[in-house]
Amino acid sequence: MVSGAKALQLSAALQDNVYTRPLIGGRVKAQGVSLTTTVLHGSEMFWRQLKYAEFDISEMSISSLIIATARGDRTWAALPIFTMRRFFHTGILVRADAGIERPEDLAGKRIGVPEYQQTSAIWSRGVLKDCFGVSPKSVTWFMERGADRSHGALTGFTPPVGVAINQIPPSSDIGSMLLSGELDGTLLYLNDKNLVDRSRANLDAEPLIRRLFKDPVAEASRYHKQTGLFPMNHLVVVRRSLLEAHPWLALNLMSAFTAAKEEVRRDSKEERLLKAEAGFIDAAASAALDRDLMAYGLSGARKELERIAHYVHDQGLCERRVEIDEMLAPNVLDT
Repeated sequence: MVSGAKALQLSAALQDNVYTRPLIGGRVKAQGVSLTTTVLHGSEMFWRQLKYAEFDISEMSISSLIIATARGDRTWAALPIFTMRRFFHTGILVRADAGIERPEDLAGKRIGVPEYQQTSAIWSRGVLKDCFGVSPKSVTWFMERGADRSHGALTGFTPPVGVAINQIPPSSDIGSMLLSGELDGTLLYLNDKNLVDRSRANLDAEPLIRRLFKDPVAEASRYHKQTGLFPMNHLVVVRRSLLEAHPWLALNLMSAFTAAKEEVRRDSKEERLLKAEAGFIDAAASAALDRDLMAYGLSGARKELERIAHYVHDQGLCERRVEIDEMLAPNVLDT
């Protein structure tokens, strides 16, 4: 409780994430706050927040927040709490018969993407361009989400100049088009049941579908050693009007999310599991399990945030480059 006042009653939406389970389950509490939590898939959560602003606190797509900020939308302020970090480009899938042996071979191919402005897709396109010379303009894109359920429809998305983006009809989806040969690959694949994504086929056991990077751990290690970056695509946002009325809320939430994460990190088995899911396991990482690869706070993440802000602008998704401090609650800038 803060200054003896009644705890704020707030609604929150989060994914089922290993580091946030203590908070979702109520074992860890934010001082001065009583949270009513809803567990949602990120695709649905972001759509509902961008369209209806249903929750006081939630995870949010970094790219959608950057684009909204560039357009002058001040509904949300971000906290440097990163609920998903991964080497997203190592998850690119291709058909084994599509003649794609190297990243450079994606040029001229038909590649799916759930949504063109997704943060994970932006990271992958940035890596493909920076590391392998593959321009987004050299690929023919097929986007699954239609205007009725896309994040971009709520942030003013229009295809960047010179980029060919085809809309997948509602009767089809990325998974079925990959299996039928109508697509040569996909930048990422989402088949979890939610209100936004339509693909449902399980591609793991399909012999015709494989990863572009046959050794994703080696590629993740190469990229990290070259750039020092460990990409993130989600952070936590709070209704800005709440933070203006209760400035203490930002740091109290930071403390609660950090305490939840530290509870999980004390279990080394869970920590290894998370790192494996992130594609970070190699000899160096395995020997440094005490390093917090999922650190919260701005000081250890500014480089990644500045890179994704650059990519959003460079890929033609907003008219101006957004500065990181514009998106964040003022009292978390020193974290």
